Amino acid sequence: MATQPSAESFEAVALPHLAAAYNLARWLMRNNEDAEDVVQEAMVRALTYFDGFRGTNIRAWLLQIVRNVAFASMRLNRGIKFVPIGGPGEDSNADAARSPDLRDPHEDPESALIHAREKRQLDALLAQLPVELREVIILRELEELSYKEIAQITDAPIGTVMSRLFRARRLLEGAAVESEERSA
Repeated sequence: MATQPSAESFEAVALPHLAAAYNLARWLMRNNEDAEDVVQEAMVRALTYFDGFRGTNIRAWLLQIVRNVAFASMRLNRGIKFVPIGGPGEDSNADAARSPDLRDPHEDPESALIHAREKRQLDALLAQLPVELREVIILRELEELSYKEIAQITDAPIGTVMSRLFRARRLLEGAAVESEERSA
């Protein structure tokens, strides 16, 4: 006799993938608070439909739900512009101030500064990519998913995933070279 999936079993299989879900949501939404909302909604949906899950790859299933919730949220909020409320001396990038990067204690200050600058540059380059290219590069390079998993998450053929990855890498490379030339 099969037992009914429980919230505890959902927690055991879903929580290990929470960081990947947040990472994808953050890159799709381009905002920490919106990403948190997307992940929360996605986890509620995943828990609601967990008893119907019959696949073998829970990570891909969860990331697909995150992607769907993010795109639904973007469609719902299309055209809405938010203006930050802050005083004249406040940093407009409050997200960065609230979530400091963890530093390697063995890294010297110069290396840490170089690493932080490279990370900011990569983040800026990734943010410039169209969303369909950004999501596949994030899923492949940062989340290390297979082409098959990415195809499942994005509901696109593997050939399309490969094509998007190629274009994303080429655009990133071109933008990086252009950025280097400007700063030289």
